[in-house]
Parts: sequence; C-alpha cells; structure tokens
Amino acid sequence: MDNKNHWEQVYQTKQANEVSWTQVVPQTSLDFIRSFDVGKKASIIDVGGGDSRLVDYLLNEGFENITVLDISASALERAKQRLGSRANEVKWIVSDVTEFIPDTKYDIWHDRATFHFLFKPEQISKYITIAKKAVTGYLIMGTFSENGPEKCSGLTIKQYKEDQLESQLSEGFTKIKCITEDHITPFNTRQNFLFCSFKVID
Repeated sequence: MDNKNHWEQVYQTKQANEVSWTQVVPQTSLDFIRSFDVGKKASIIDVGGGDSRLVDYLLNEGFENITVLDISASALERAKQRLGSRANEVKWIVSDVTEFIPDTKYDIWHDRATFHFLFKPEQISKYITIAKKAVTGYLIMGTFSENGPEKCSGLTIKQYKEDQLESQLSEGFTKIKCITEDHITPFNTRQNFLFCSFKVID
C-alpha cells in the first residue's frame, strides 16, 4: 500500500480518539508560533496537519492566512467539517509534501510528525529543498526523539537527536531552540518528541 492509500484508510476508519497523535490542545506548537511575534496576517502552513486542531486555535487567535497541507483528503475533510463555515477562511491542500509545489511564501512552516516518516535521502532532500524555497521566516519541526517510538500508525519512523535534526536543516536554516516533551496519547501512553524552531538563513 502506498503512502496516500495508507493515510486515507487511517482517516476513513479511525476516529480522533483512536489515533496516537491526537492533541486536544497543541500547546507546544502554539507556544513556538507565539514566540516568533509575527502579525495576524502572517502566512502559516501546517504541513501534514491532517485533522489537527492547530488550525482551530490559530483562527481563534485571529490569524488570517492559514494553509493546511496533508496527503489525505479524508483528513482535511474531517477538519473542514469540524470547523464548519470557518473552513472557508483556510486554504486546504491535498499533497504529499515531497511533491508539494508552493505557489506562495510562508512566514511560518509548521510540521509536527511528518518529517520523521521520511527515510530515503532523496525524500529528505526534496522536503528540505521545498521548505527552503517556500519559507521566508521560521520553521517548526516536531519529530519522535531518540527516546520516542520507533513506529507510528504501523509505519517505521526515523528518530532524531537534536544535533541530527539541526544538521539535516543546516543548509537553509539556523536553529533557535529545541525542547523534548512527552505527548500523552488518547490511550494514555507516552511518546517522547523533539521540537525545534529554526530561522531562515538570509
């Protein structure tokens, strides 16, 4: 099964409380975004956003230029249904991030738990090349840490240490800060994440 079919099946057969990545409040992501002190017109993209509630909170805070990208149309449809009429205030893009062709620039690129699914060097290279071209301000990356799970949704992931993640992004971005934190899943298990913020190298 290819990636798209895998994620379509996940979102067509499982509810939010049945998948490990669900967050009631995406607090760490919000804290990083707020730390950049950008205006409400800042262009923000949530890469691999699925039906994450980050978009809800960004809309509540008054952000006006939000894009959510995911490989699964079903995931985005669930988010749209949840938001109701507010979904019209968001740009929705169905795409594999490694095949994404941005038609705009982003002040903030946010990725919680998409990058760590990329194993092949050519996939990682494509991702970083796209991000470098698209981002004019900041990048937030959340991956499983060296103490995190080795799989997610039945797929093997790539764990990262802080220096490894910094090295991967060093050609286009400079690190601002990194933290690790435990995400408590809907099943009350712990997943250790590494979150790092970066700024575009001028």
